[in-house]
Amino acid sequence: MSANAPSDETVQNDVEAKLRSVRDPEADVSVFEAGLIENIHTRDGTVIIEADLGDFPPQEAESVTATLVKAASEVAGVDRAHVQQVPSQPDTDGRTAGMGTADRVIAVASAKGGVGKSTVATGIARSLAAAGESVGLFDADIHGPNIPELLEVSGPVHSDADGDPIPVEKRGIEVMSVGLMSDSAPLAWRGAMAHDALSELFDDTRWDDPETIVIDLPPGTGDIALTTLEAVPIDGVVFVTTPFQAAVSDTHRSLQLFEENDVPVLGVVSNMGEFVCDSCGETHDLFSERDPIDALHRPVLAELPFDEQFQAFPTVADEALPDSLRELGEAVSDRYEEIWSVDTPPEAIDLRGMDAETRYETIESHFAAAESGETLHVISDRDPSPLQSHLVEISEEVGSLDEFAVKQQNPETWLVRTVRP
Repeated sequence: MSANAPSDETVQNDVEAKLRSVRDPEADVSVFEAGLIENIHTRDGTVIIEADLGDFPPQEAESVTATLVKAASEVAGVDRAHVQQVPSQPDTDGRTAGMGTADRVIAVASAKGGVGKSTVATGIARSLAAAGESVGLFDADIHGPNIPELLEVSGPVHSDADGDPIPVEKRGIEVMSVGLMSDSAPLAWRGAMAHDALSELFDDTRWDDPETIVIDLPPGTGDIALTTLEAVPIDGVVFVTTPFQAAVSDTHRSLQLFEENDVPVLGVVSNMGEFVCDSCGETHDLFSERDPIDALHRPVLAELPFDEQFQAFPTVADEALPDSLRELGEAVSDRYEEIWSVDTPPEAIDLRGMDAETRYETIESHFAAAESGETLHVISDRDPSPLQSHLVEISEEVGSLDEFAVKQQNPETWLVRTVRP
């Protein structure tokens, strides 16, 4: 080191000043304001810049690294500059373990693989995040975890003081996946192993209070789907299929499994049914013109073409979000509200939360006080069939009970309309 060379302290101050002029072009802030620079070490002309570049895809991280090295190397007294990437340490305060921490849990399922299920799950999460929601994305496709690749996220997965895993955050979306905790080797787990591993992740993952968690399920109705139905309070499921007869037939059987387990089907996404030719600009159908999805008799939330833009994850949650994905997220939210919002007359008899004896006393008193021909509306949090039998017995004194219409609004709410004879 030359006697006239600046001191390590001077070089470090000059390097820091130089780096403060380097700006993140996407966010238009300096690399310090963006929180990328963790520390700077200077000794005998060698500068080591500790930077957190975990949110950048590999190619962008290399570009940022080169920019930082170039800026530091221009400072007098710097002979060599190096960027050392450090993993970001997530905040562990205020986090809650388990899927129940979210206001709602929406599963994305398919009967077959290769229909774009993970792409749709990612698109829904992106759309909800772009609308201002705090969103978690759980990759439960334990044998083929694609979410980390689609979102360009990687481990390590950090843990809190109790050893519980903390999701990796990617530009406003919390992500948890077995793929973040394994190398590139195949995951050859048998049923019991997969069940235990997934159940543990469901129970122990510590989320930062997301409004919605989107679960990407594996295709089919195997052990993982059943484990999820047992372990997670799912508020609705979105099915993804191509408009191909065999795929739709299998989807119909899968729909029944979820409905039998009291999970409302929010709707169906018809994916990759067409594409726009780059050369001629015309739209071409990839399957037959007849659309078998109508036979499912479920709302079609979106019809997505085969398009590479659905696989791109922008720098900001709402940046360059395709309109079709934005509309898909809105359709999912609207359908959720349609199912879970209870709209009844203000005079409705609300039996929710009552024990059996109180329920019967309440319905009897309202029924007795009603005028002949008066319509009564009832809200119940359990199957109202026993109430119907009870009212039939009461009605024998005044005539038959001609009307007792029941609508199950959602797995937790039944709406009843009856008429006093």
